[in-house]
Amino acid sequence: MTKKHRKQPRNTDYSVYRHPRWWPTWAGIAIMWCVAQLPIRFQWWLGKQAGLLAWRFASRRRHIAEVNIRLCFAEFNQAQQSALVRNTFIANGIGLIELGVAWFRDPAKLTNITDVHGKEHLDNALAEGKGVLLLGGHYSTLDLGGSLITEYIEADVMQRDHNNPLMNAIMTRARERRYKSVLGARDLRGLFRSLRNNRTVWYATDQDYGRKDIVFAPFFGIQAGTITATSRIAAHSHCKVVPFSHFRREDKPGYDIYFHPPLKSFPSGDDLQDATLINQILEREIRRAPDQYLWMHRRFKTRPDINDPGFYGDK
Repeated sequence: MTKKHRKQPRNTDYSVYRHPRWWPTWAGIAIMWCVAQLPIRFQWWLGKQAGLLAWRFASRRRHIAEVNIRLCFAEFNQAQQSALVRNTFIANGIGLIELGVAWFRDPAKLTNITDVHGKEHLDNALAEGKGVLLLGGHYSTLDLGGSLITEYIEADVMQRDHNNPLMNAIMTRARERRYKSVLGARDLRGLFRSLRNNRTVWYATDQDYGRKDIVFAPFFGIQAGTITATSRIAAHSHCKVVPFSHFRREDKPGYDIYFHPPLKSFPSGDDLQDATLINQILEREIRRAPDQYLWMHRRFKTRPDINDPGFYGDK
């Protein structure tokens, strides 16, 4: 890897971002902060407008969402699929607004409109003393849901750093206020240390990371490249794997957080069987609110045969 493309270390010292080249990012952050102070209904309205603008003008992302939804919801007719694409952009537009809420507001102010379901599953898993891998997904409430759970549990988080160093500094510092530890996506040493200390670590595996260390397991009936790291981590640490999800209510302002029973007989010793189980659980949760998933990601980018044509019009 050349010096030009080498990943730079995380720097959360705001004083290094005073140069004018960072001013546009600071302006965007200021807008996020201001919007985060607004009433929740107005935030959702703004998020809906942002989502509709993206749906209309972000043609590349709309195409990806259309392909994913056509593949995953083949039982829907064309009108239903189109409606789901539109609603997905709306839900993720609201999620963009909620990003500022997660970073700049106290999540305790939202606990009166948040219900937590199944926390006893997490408590029972922690009682075994081996740590818990909290198996999440890329729902539109990603950051806000993660922020909210810290009002009910202590947790660490693994994050993929933002490409914009200043945005990454804002994100990391915000998460450091909520989580006990913010681990890099490749910080396996830190992950295992947290698990040895019987901690809960937020972890998501539901994106396409290329061909390294994957198996192809069904996801909504499509063979999807699924990483095997979850099985490896559980085998090495003997931790419990607890699925969880979080959704925005459709009928009124509020949120629901779900903890589910730990995976049984996991890992099984069969990577494909484990990956299939994880995808089944994720699919079940997505079906609670299909529009609140990140369908704009090229989930099926990596194909089982390298010579197979891509679904998205590229390789």
